[in-house]
Amino acid sequence: MQSTAQKAALPAITLAALGVVFGDIGTSPLYALRQCFLTAHLAITEATVMGILSLIFWCIMLTISFKYVSVIMRADNNGEGGIMSLLALNLRTTRIAENKKIYLIALGFVGASLFFGDGIITPAISVLSAIEGLSIATPVFNQWLEPLSIGILAGLFLVQRHGTGTMGKFFGPLTLTWFLSIGALGIWSISQTPFVLTMISPHWAFNFVVHQPYVAFLTMGAVILTMTGGEAIYADMGHFGRLPIRLAWFFVVMPCLLLNYAGQGALLLREPEALANPFYMLIPEWALYPMIALATAAAVIASQAVITGVFSMVNQAIQLRYLPRLSVKHTSDVERGQIYLPFINWALFISVLILILLFENSANLASAYGVAVTMTMLCGTILISFLAYGFWRWPVWKVALFAVPFLLIDLIFVASTSLKIVAGGWVPILIGAVLFTILMTWKDGRALVLNRLSRDALPIDLFIRSVSMGSETKFVPGDAVFLTGTPEIVPHAMLHNIKHNKVLHERNVMVTVNTRDVPFVPASERLIVEKLDERFYKVTMFYGFKDQPNIPAALEQAYNELGFEFDLMQISFFISRDRIIHTLGEGMAPWREKLFISMQRNTSPVSDFYQIPTNRVVELGSQIEI
Repeated sequence: MQSTAQKAALPAITLAALGVVFGDIGTSPLYALRQCFLTAHLAITEATVMGILSLIFWCIMLTISFKYVSVIMRADNNGEGGIMSLLALNLRTTRIAENKKIYLIALGFVGASLFFGDGIITPAISVLSAIEGLSIATPVFNQWLEPLSIGILAGLFLVQRHGTGTMGKFFGPLTLTWFLSIGALGIWSISQTPFVLTMISPHWAFNFVVHQPYVAFLTMGAVILTMTGGEAIYADMGHFGRLPIRLAWFFVVMPCLLLNYAGQGALLLREPEALANPFYMLIPEWALYPMIALATAAAVIASQAVITGVFSMVNQAIQLRYLPRLSVKHTSDVERGQIYLPFINWALFISVLILILLFENSANLASAYGVAVTMTMLCGTILISFLAYGFWRWPVWKVALFAVPFLLIDLIFVASTSLKIVAGGWVPILIGAVLFTILMTWKDGRALVLNRLSRDALPIDLFIRSVSMGSETKFVPGDAVFLTGTPEIVPHAMLHNIKHNKVLHERNVMVTVNTRDVPFVPASERLIVEKLDERFYKVTMFYGFKDQPNIPAALEQAYNELGFEFDLMQISFFISRDRIIHTLGEGMAPWREKLFISMQRNTSPVSDFYQIPTNRVVELGSQIEI
C-alpha cells in the first residue's frame, strides 16, 4: 500500500512528467494538421477534414495509448525504459541463441541511431513552427524568423552545461498551461462546429482510405507528425515511473491534443483559407502574442526533453561499451541522471543550425521529419514482440495478435514517409546510418582488440606462481592498481612496468569494471574482492548502464573489506595506453579499422571517465595490431 507521502507526491511527479515527457508530442499541433493537407495537396472538404481527423484520432489511440502507454511501458528494466534499455532487457531474458543475438543488437542500434536523428530535427522544427506565429501577427517579422529561432536554440544549447534542474522546476507548470490552453482553444472552436466530434467514428477514416487510397497513403506520412515524441513516453519512464506518465497522458495530454486537432478541423470546415496556419488562426487576436510566447516556451521544453534523451542514450551506450568514452559532466549533486556531454551538445547544435539554414521553414523541415520516428517505432515493435515471447512467455498466437497489426501500421508509416526521402527524409537516415556505422565499428573493433590481447596473453595464475617462486623482481613500497578488461591474464601495464622499471609494488590490485544490463547496481552488489596471493588481489566492480563509475570510491570499499588502510595519495593507478595499428588480413574492412583506430585515439582519458585523480595515474604504452 502506498504511504501518505507517496500519494501526496504523485501530483507533483505527474506535473514534472508533463514537462519532460510530453514536450515533443505536445508541440505537434503547431504544424501537424496543416502538413496532412499540404503533403497530398488536398482540397478542404468535409470528407477530407473528417477523414484526416479520424485517422489522427485512431492512430493516437492505437499507437500511443495502447502500444506505448499500455503495452511497451510494461517492459520495465529495473524501472528504466528506452530503446537501449529494451535491448539490454532482451539480451538478458529472451530465449534466443547467442549467435542470433547480433540481430537484436543491430536492431537496437538502428533504433538508437534514428532516435539521434530525431533529436536533431525536433528542436529545429518545434522552435521554427512556434516563431512562425509572428508572421501571422505581422509580416514585419518574416525576415527575422530564422535568426530568432537560431538565437533561441543557441541560448538553449549554451545553458546545457549548467544543468536543467533550475529550468526543470518551471517545465511542468508551463507545459500544463500549454496543454490547457490548446485544449481550451479546441473547445472554443468545437462549440461553433460540434459536428467535428463525429471524427471518433472510424467510418470517416475507412471511407477516406477506401475512396482515396493513394491520397490516404501519402497523408499517413504527415499523420505520423501527430505522434512524434511518443517514444519519449517509454524512454523517460525511469525518471518518473509508469503511473505518473500514464495519468498525465490519459487525463491531460491526450484529451487536450485531440481537442485541439478537432478545433483546428472545425476551423477548416468553417474557413478553408485558415489552412495557411490553422493553429495560430484558431487563436483570438488579443491572445496571439501570449500564445506565441507560450508556444516558444513549449518548443524549448520539447527541445530540452529530446536533448536530455540523447545525452542519456549516448551515456547508456558508452556504459554498455557500444561507444567510445566521451567526457561526461554531472550537473547535479543530487540527481545522478542529470548529465552533460560537451561533444554531443555541440554536435547537436551545429547539426540543428545546418538544418535551419538548409530548410528555412517548418513546412520544408516537416518533409525530413517522420522518417526516423516511423523506423524507430518499427524497431520498438519488433523488440517488444521478442520480449513478449521470450520474457513474458506469451504464447505465439498472443504475440502474433499484438505484433501483426502494429507491424502492419508501422510498415505503412515507414512506406509513406519513405516517399519524403528525396525531399529531406534523407537527413535523419544519413545521420542514423553514420551513428549505426560508429556503433557497430566500435563493438566489432573492441572484440578484435580483446581477441588479440587474449592470444598474446600470459595467464595471471602462472605469472603469480613465477613471482612467488623467487624471481629477480624487486618489490617497492606502496600500492599499484592496474585497470584491465581481461582479469584472467596479466595486464599489459604490469608487464611493461616489470620490463622497463624492473619492479612491482608490495601490493598489486587488478581492477576490472563490468557494466551490467540493468540501470543501477546497489552498493551492496558493487564488488567481488578476491585474494590471489599476499601481494596480488583482484577486484571486480559492477555498475549499471546509468551509473557513473567511480573507481576510487569503490576501491575504498574494497580496501575496507580486505582490512587495509585506504590512502589515495599512496596508490598509483597504472593504465595501458594501447596504440592500435591497422594491418592487412583478417578483421574488419580497412576503412572500418581506420575509423575504429581514430575513435580509439580520441576517447576521453580513462582517468577522467573513472574519476581517478590525474596526479595518481601512470600511463604505459603498448602496440596492438588488428
